Amino acid sequence: MTTLLTQRHNTKDFVILNTDDIRRTITSTTQTLAFLVAAIAVISLVVGGIGVMNIMLVSVSERISEIGVRMAVGARRSDILQQFLVEATLISSIGGIAGILIAVLLGVVINVAVPGFQVSYSPFSIGAAFLTSTGIGIAFGFFPARRAAFLDPVVALSRD
Repeated sequence: MTTLLTQRHNTKDFVILNTDDIRRTITSTTQTLAFLVAAIAVISLVVGGIGVMNIMLVSVSERISEIGVRMAVGARRSDILQQFLVEATLISSIGGIAGILIAVLLGVVINVAVPGFQVSYSPFSIGAAFLTSTGIGIAFGFFPARRAAFLDPVVALSRD
């Protein structure tokens, strides 16, 4: 086609666009943006997890004497581990619920403020967000919980 048009016009004063090239460019751009959003999400989850871990490490440090008393009266390591894991999971789950509520509220505001634009939510995404926040609490709360569970009761009771 290019050769025929160049012969008829005696010059190349036109541009031929192939819709397949445009589709490939759009697909490539979409994949790159999806990768960047996923990378930002992973970084955010790791930073949030580190925050939960730091909160739990401070909690364990401040409650060493309580841990020592509990161990002295018969609490097993698994009891201490479970206590701090539940605490870390609750912290991150409450954060996940707050994030979901903020997203839903923001969607309602956008639906009201921008006519003709409808924000919709999938139950799968909401469930995945909650499970992810809970999983982050378990994963990043395990180290501080394990540290609390393996404290020596004598050393824990002597600190104050």
